[in-house]
Amino acid sequence: MSQHSSRPAAPLPTDKELVLKVIPVPADTNGNGDIFGGWVMAQVDLAGSVLPARHVQGRMATVAVNEFIFKQPVRVGDILSFYASVTRIGHTSITVEVEVFAERFAEQGRYVKVTEARLTYVAIDSEGRPRPVPQAQGSV
Repeated sequence: MSQHSSRPAAPLPTDKELVLKVIPVPADTNGNGDIFGGWVMAQVDLAGSVLPARHVQGRMATVAVNEFIFKQPVRVGDILSFYASVTRIGHTSITVEVEVFAERFAEQGRYVKVTEARLTYVAIDSEGRPRPVPQAQGSV
């Protein structure tokens, strides 16, 4: 068994939505043979943009990575599940929390939290300038 099998399995979040699943491949590794952190960050950015896209109704851009914590290494063959929730909707921006869980190749069905992050996206117009986030019908 792997050295990680003694760690308790992490429960999947019930307050977030599954927005992306992906399996990293050998081309995504760093010099240690683990998945390159920049690759994980790019996937988190993609996953984080899913929910704001529903609100923004047009172009948006990532304006801040407010927090990014690598909790465990990601390995080739892990099945990564990205869960997200919107934590704040401002005038032009939306903040999202993303949690990433890995199912290790040899231990499928058992999840380990590998990354958590908080990112902010801003709605932009065709010129790249911030624009208001459309307000949902019936919102205050």
